[in-house]
Amino acid sequence: MHRILFLCMGNICRSPAGHCVLQHLVDEAGLTDHFEIESAGTTGFHVGAPPDSRMQQVMRERGIPVIGRSRQLEAEDLEYYDLILAMDQDNFDGARYLDRRGQYGDKIKLFCEYCTEHDEREVPDPYYGGDRGFDHVMDLIEDGCRNLLKELSAL
Repeated sequence: MHRILFLCMGNICRSPAGHCVLQHLVDEAGLTDHFEIESAGTTGFHVGAPPDSRMQQVMRERGIPVIGRSRQLEAEDLEYYDLILAMDQDNFDGARYLDRRGQYGDKIKLFCEYCTEHDEREVPDPYYGGDRGFDHVMDLIEDGCRNLLKELSAL
């Protein structure tokens, strides 16, 4: 069982998109029983909210089912999940901050480490930008999730 947690600031744009895309790819590959996928935010601003409506629109346009509700990252998540994928350096640092003893550092990575078609180091936050930012975020997330699934399926 692979337990994957996607992480961004508010858990309404980037990390739920990662959750939804990877879940969709896993389901299509018939690997649902081998993965537990979730997302969280480093802040609790939107706890209980569904993904941002603009993110939902882009996901639906690409045939990605929209699932999940926002929740905040908890220290227990660091132990539970096998891999925590932060969308940017601030959220990476936020997860590392919860790891007071430094024992989970190998589980916390920047999501873009899995991208091969794009050379960005971070997934930009589209929340305050225009609608085109959501398409770019989905391009990055689909790229990284395809490679992540390929890597984890080979294990």
